[in-house]
Amino acid sequence: MENKQKYDIIGIGIGPFNLGLAALLEPVDHVNALFLDQAEGFDWHPGLMLDNATLQVPFMADLVTMADPKSKYSFLNFLKETDRLYKFYIREDFFILRKEYNLYCQWVVNQLPNCLFGKKVENISFNETQNLYAIDVLDLKNNDVTTYYAEKLVLGTGTQPNLPQFMEGKNYPNVIHTSEYLEHKVNIAEANSVSIIGSGQSAAEIFQDLLPETNNGLFMSWFTRPDRFFPMEYSKLTLELTSPEYVDHFYQMPSQQRKNLLGKQPPLYKGINFDLINDIFDTLYEMSVGNVPLNVELKPSCQLDSVYPEGNSYALNFTHVQDEVSFSHISDYIILATGYKYKEPKFLQGIETVINRTDDGLFEVSRHYTIDNAESIFVQNAELHTHGFVTPDLGMGAYRNAIIINAIAGKEVYKVEKRIAFQQFNTEKTWTAKHSS
Repeated sequence: MENKQKYDIIGIGIGPFNLGLAALLEPVDHVNALFLDQAEGFDWHPGLMLDNATLQVPFMADLVTMADPKSKYSFLNFLKETDRLYKFYIREDFFILRKEYNLYCQWVVNQLPNCLFGKKVENISFNETQNLYAIDVLDLKNNDVTTYYAEKLVLGTGTQPNLPQFMEGKNYPNVIHTSEYLEHKVNIAEANSVSIIGSGQSAAEIFQDLLPETNNGLFMSWFTRPDRFFPMEYSKLTLELTSPEYVDHFYQMPSQQRKNLLGKQPPLYKGINFDLINDIFDTLYEMSVGNVPLNVELKPSCQLDSVYPEGNSYALNFTHVQDEVSFSHISDYIILATGYKYKEPKFLQGIETVINRTDDGLFEVSRHYTIDNAESIFVQNAELHTHGFVTPDLGMGAYRNAIIINAIAGKEVYKVEKRIAFQQFNTEKTWTAKHSS
């Protein structure tokens, strides 16, 4: 180990949330920060970078705007600097194309010298004498190991593809997660059949993307466990639940109450874009004109229980959750749209003794996103169980980062809104009516 280098804060992982933190910290002179990622460079969900796919939040949910609308790292400034601002203006659509959001993030990364890629964190320990975290980092290009030191950490390693438990330890060549879709698309299009499992946005995007291939002989099945293909709810009063005061309200609940409430909220963050559902129906309608039989089936209320190879194909075993009967289905390809889940990195084992945990072993995340008594380890997108469904929402990333930066700096660097909703989520009186005499 070599090159002792000390920082006020080191961020591990450079996804949108930590990238936003790096961009917002860049003009803060008195905070020395470094961000590390083992990837070769920034590339956001490349396996789902479909040409017409958009974010599900407006463009103001970029890396910085909701914390600092004047930041030079805003999406609008990116458009200006790349000669696309007027095109975006004429387009009149608040929702950014996913591929353009990726280009925007890469544009920001290229301006931030404090973001280093190809750096894998191997181990973290805490030096009690110096009151510093020691981070051992492997350079994946030359295999050198450098130890960096930091007063505080921000864990932004992100979520990982979540596979059903029955897939653990199995590696079936033609059973893939949605995150791998584009690298397999050519082979899927040439197969006889494909099954999509899941009811969220990714499943719907892939279904829509493959629909033209069903005219060429591909038979496509779409299975989902819920009783319907439900839209994500975007009504304006519902969107007020992505507010600081709702996070406050959710956070103060007992843990079991939070868990129960999350179980009732999938339409708030796991559904399908309303327009996409309608587009899928319209496409199916157009394809069926003249009562043409379609190489398509959509089956809700179907729980996938297991998958087994059968010849050159796979047998999918289901339970119909309403009819309470079992059935099987054969498919050449299976696409698991089973979402993402936070997975703790192994390097945390070296500082396990300072991390606070709940009774079920999850991070005990403070309201201000720390997981240790010294309030020196912050987390990004690892607090769904404590802060609610808004945790992975890009629109709240700048809000969370403003809180983290203010805590690091020990003063208000960025203004943090405390109340933005018309609704009142608890019984505490916050509004005073004015009566004329």
